[in-house]
Amino acid sequence: MSAPLRGEEFRDDYRKALPAGIVQRLAKISLARSAWSVMQEVIVLAVLVTLALAFWSSPLVVIACIVLIGTRQHALFVLAHDAAHYRLFEQRWLNDAMGRACATVQGLSMCTYRVVHRLHHNNLYGPADPDTALHGGYPRGRAYLLKKLLKDLTGFTAWKTYAYFFGAPAINTETNVALRPLNDTSERLRSEARRDRAMVIGFHLVALALAAAAGYLVEYLVLWVLPLVTVVQVILRLRAIAEHGATTDFSSPLTAARTNLAGPLVEWLLFPHKVNYHIEHHLYASVPHYNLPELHREMVKHGVLEGAEVLAFRQTLGKIFAARRPATQAG
Repeated sequence: MSAPLRGEEFRDDYRKALPAGIVQRLAKISLARSAWSVMQEVIVLAVLVTLALAFWSSPLVVIACIVLIGTRQHALFVLAHDAAHYRLFEQRWLNDAMGRACATVQGLSMCTYRVVHRLHHNNLYGPADPDTALHGGYPRGRAYLLKKLLKDLTGFTAWKTYAYFFGAPAINTETNVALRPLNDTSERLRSEARRDRAMVIGFHLVALALAAAAGYLVEYLVLWVLPLVTVVQVILRLRAIAEHGATTDFSSPLTAARTNLAGPLVEWLLFPHKVNYHIEHHLYASVPHYNLPELHREMVKHGVLEGAEVLAFRQTLGKIFAARRPATQAG
C-alpha cells in the first residue's frame, strides 16, 4: 500500500515512545484475521435476520434481534473505521472495497468518513476537530445525557449522524465555527468521497426497491433500517463520549482520549473489534484492531500510559454521567 499523500495523512502524535521495532511488528496487517473480523459479523447478522424472520410473530424475539442487529451494524462501522485508516487489508483496492461495503450497507460513506476522521485525529479537541460537537463539554449531568440517549433511541437524531458521515459542515462547540471537512483534504480523496456518496445513495434506493418487489419491505425496514436509526445511534454517542467525554487535559491523546477496560460481553456489545483501546489507537493509528491489546501491554510495559485515562468502563460511566462541572473548572 502506498504512503498517503499530503492532505490524506493521519499525523503521528509527538509523545510516541515505543521502540520502532515493536510498532512495525504490531502494524503488520493479517489478511486472515481481517477477513475473519468481517466474516464473523456477516455470519452473526445472517443468523439474527433468519431468526427474526422465523419468529416474526413473536415481538420479544424480534425486538431482541433488532437490538443485537444494531450492535453488529455498529461492529461493521468499526471495521469501516479500520479501512478508513488503511488498516483493514494491505492491498488498497481490497481495503477500500471491504471498507466501503461495511459502510455502504449502513448508508454511510467510508470515503467521506476517511476525510472527516482524519481531521479528528490530527486536531483532537482543537478548533478543527469535527467530533467535539458530539463528545465535548461533558459531564453535563445525568438527566442531560439520558435525554440525549433516549432521543437517539427514538430515531430523532439519526439525520445528524448521516449528515456528519456525508461530510456536512459541523459546528465546533468550543469555537462556534462551522467546519467543512471536505475542504481540508486532497483532491483525490474529495473526488472519492463524492463518488462514494452517490454509490451509497444508489445502493439503498435499489435495496428498498428490491425489498418491496420481493414482498419483504416491512421486514427490511424493521430488521435493517430501524436498528440503524435507533440502536446504532445510541451506541455511537455512548461510545464517543466514553472515548473522549469528561476529559480536562486536551494537550495529548493520553489525557484527551480514554481507554475503556471491560469484560467480553460489554466489549462485544459496545466496543467491538478492540475499539475500546482508544488511546492506543490515537497514538499508533497504524496498528490494526486485533493488535491493539498487545499494543496496550507494550505501552504499559514501557511506561507510555502513565497518567493516561485508562479506566474500567463502569468508572467511565460514573464520569460521563456526573453532575455538570462548574464553568470555572470546565476543560
